Amino acid sequence: MTKPWIEGPKELLNHALVHMEKKSSFDYRIAFISIDNAVELMIKTYLGLPKRVINFKIKRRELEEAIQSFPDVLDLFDKYCPDKLQGIELGDIEWYHRTRNQLYHSSNGITVDEKKVDKYFKIAELLFSNLFDEDLTIPSKKELTDDLTLKFMKEWSEFTNYFRDDNGKFDQKYITEYFNQLVDDGQLARNDIRLYNSLRRFRNDLVHGMITPTEDDIKKAIRDLHYFNERI
Repeated sequence: MTKPWIEGPKELLNHALVHMEKKSSFDYRIAFISIDNAVELMIKTYLGLPKRVINFKIKRRELEEAIQSFPDVLDLFDKYCPDKLQGIELGDIEWYHRTRNQLYHSSNGITVDEKKVDKYFKIAELLFSNLFDEDLTIPSKKELTDDLTLKFMKEWSEFTNYFRDDNGKFDQKYITEYFNQLVDDGQLARNDIRLYNSLRRFRNDLVHGMITPTEDDIKKAIRDLHYFNERI
């Protein structure tokens, strides 16, 4: 079973990977920031774990003082966890962290190239393994899309439950009449009817294998579905 304190860093690294695959300057920038956030979270989380987990204890005051400065956190990490630094140079992490601060706070279009992002991701991946004795399992692009597809289909099913008759049958005629009434009452715009029809076609084409949607396509469909859920 995955430990609960692992989920945050893993989620941040998953987020970074999604942006890395898009390969634009903007996405490399976001990925780099997300990787650095994951590295910082991993180290701070590990230092704050209970003694029975990490086999040493840092005085609360010492940890609280160090937590105010990332270089101080790295010094504390070096002091208590030298065995977790196999293959990792803390100077590299500090340099990347400074670069991240420039990216995060700058408004003049500073970018970061693909090689730096890949290198930092590999450091983060190794750190994750060293700290948590678990290899980082990152879902593929297809797996991420499949998860979103499942989410959309479940939410669509919940949405249509509202429009089923006593026998559990979905009545498309009823939903059309219902939405037309919402338009008449001013709760929906006429364009919303077209949006719903487009969403319904997307769902049908998806189920019947007529389309291969991208991750962004499915995210948009989920947003549109939420829009209608809020109005019924």
